[in-house]
Amino acid sequence: MNRHNVVHIDKVSRWQMFFRNIQQDLKLYLFVLMIFCIFRIGFIATLNQYINESSTWKDIVVSLYYGIRISLKSAGIITLFSFVFSTLLNVILVGKNLDSIRFYLGCIYILILSVLFNASIPFYQDFHMVFNQFIFNTFHDDVVALGYTMVQQYHLISRLLLSFLFTFILCWGLKRILGTKTFPLPQFSRWYTTLFFRVCILAGIFIFMLFSRFGGGLNYDHSVQWENATMTKDDFLNEAILDDIQALNRAYMTYERVKEASGLHVEAGRIVEYATQLAGQQLNSHNMDDFLRKQAQGPKIPKPRHIFIIIGESYDAWPLMPEYKDLNIANGLKSIMAQDNAAYIPAFLPAATGSMDAMNAFITGLADVNLSPNYQSNQEKYSTAMAPQMKKLGYKMYYWYGGFSSWQRLKEFSLEQGFDEFHASNDMKNQSGNAWGSEDKNFLHELSATFKDDQPSVHVIFTTSNHPPFTVNVAAEGFDANTVLGGVPEKSKSNKEVMDRLGHFWYADKYITEFIQTMYQRYPDSIFIVTGDHGGRFHIKPNPNVYEGYAVPFVIYGQGIRHDIFPSTAAGNHISVIPTLFELIAPKGFEYYSVGESMTKPDVASFSRELWITADRIGKNNSSAVEGIPWFQTTKSEPETDKIKQDVDAAQALSWWMIKHGKNMN
Repeated sequence: MNRHNVVHIDKVSRWQMFFRNIQQDLKLYLFVLMIFCIFRIGFIATLNQYINESSTWKDIVVSLYYGIRISLKSAGIITLFSFVFSTLLNVILVGKNLDSIRFYLGCIYILILSVLFNASIPFYQDFHMVFNQFIFNTFHDDVVALGYTMVQQYHLISRLLLSFLFTFILCWGLKRILGTKTFPLPQFSRWYTTLFFRVCILAGIFIFMLFSRFGGGLNYDHSVQWENATMTKDDFLNEAILDDIQALNRAYMTYERVKEASGLHVEAGRIVEYATQLAGQQLNSHNMDDFLRKQAQGPKIPKPRHIFIIIGESYDAWPLMPEYKDLNIANGLKSIMAQDNAAYIPAFLPAATGSMDAMNAFITGLADVNLSPNYQSNQEKYSTAMAPQMKKLGYKMYYWYGGFSSWQRLKEFSLEQGFDEFHASNDMKNQSGNAWGSEDKNFLHELSATFKDDQPSVHVIFTTSNHPPFTVNVAAEGFDANTVLGGVPEKSKSNKEVMDRLGHFWYADKYITEFIQTMYQRYPDSIFIVTGDHGGRFHIKPNPNVYEGYAVPFVIYGQGIRHDIFPSTAAGNHISVIPTLFELIAPKGFEYYSVGESMTKPDVASFSRELWITADRIGKNNSSAVEGIPWFQTTKSEPETDKIKQDVDAAQALSWWMIKHGKNMN
């Protein structure tokens, strides 16, 4: 009899412990969910200038509602850890007080959320997303330079201190909440009532887990996830729906999907279909070169002695638009564009949204599919690569980088892909600048001073100064803030950061223009191309349209160029530059290889990793929405978006295959 009572008491004791602990888990869950809500409101309040003018309070409420739902998932993460490592262990080890495990787990999670919240604000200001795959690309970047940038430009120390303050206050609150009383386990006189109650508890836990897992639903059909969290017409409020944990999940999943090019279906049989699509004809071949081979139609200008391809760091196209003429930050390039021997293609996209991915595209001639060919082990020269093909026309190949030669294997990769010489800021006498490299003024002055005119040459020149941290003393360089005020919104005129960014754009534009004028005076039988590596992630509008947010310029200037040398319907991207050069200067019948199309062809759509563009419209590859390019009249017939997207898929698939497997499509 006594033995039976001992067993019965032990069972009751475990259930009492279990019932008490799941209440503590629920407290933790609700407290963390409240933190997500507070941080979401703080995010919206801090960055309220990004809310679209047409949005209403209803849109904000919708954002907060779906934000709570998706944060059920994120709050469930720490609750699951607490359930496993505190509740279940307490049940197994009856008599042990393991509440401290729950508290410390909660504190660690709160610290992570506080740091992420303080990081998400400057991240959104630069990328207009609450974290994206760029945070994983940084593992390949210059860690020292990144650290310097975060301290100088993004006030890392103060943001960390603020995170620790948030953590201290919230952990104190969590301790108080966990210290409140719990309800005792109800006692029933009948065994089946007790059994029914316990079954209900277990079923309730299971349903609660499903409810949290699916963001307020019980299956995928009624769930809220990062893939379907676009619930309002406002891009900013849609981003606010994602808490920082879900945004990190999106960033990682996107990074993995893009890295593996998921969705391209690039098996052997399919790759021939893609190659046929891109070539526009059926070929009996499994060698990719046969599908990428093109023949130049004959020169349109005299063959230049030197070709300068200048890639300005974060050099956007939007400051060139008539709408922003009162900003006066791109007057240098605009003066070049106004010359009779210059041409400008407004419908031009960067190959990628990051610097090294853009450089990879320039060097290889392949579309950006986030495979980082600069880190691939197989370094044979791609048939589409710039350097080997330009050498066939008798040019010596130079790469000039305003940063450091160790960055992202840029020196090794460019030399592996056929460049004859590589020069960086650490090779130069005057190395003044910051953690990313030399100031443009010193870099370009030294380049022009050491330039050799021993044979025809191509020079790829990549500047660095228009990049955080913005350390150039632009006022000392002649920047007068009063000259830009006419184009700055009233509420931004006193914003030092806005003015500093505009000043650095002005500075880059000034010295790029000065370099072109100097070298053209010395070598009038040369041509100059100016573009940007990617959009600058900064705009004086909180919500620029797609074109303003992504486009970079394409300006060509020099011997034989004229305003009408390209058709009015031309469009291109970085991998269009080399085929365009071949069609401008190569003899008729010259064979070259390219994934991109020459901009001398009319009515050709172009693309980047995320976008497509025609002369008067722009759209996203994963969306059916289409926008008109601001200063063009969109009177033409609607673009064939299905055909455009098929061509984009084909170009990306062939580029993916070439990087992963080479030319053989078997």
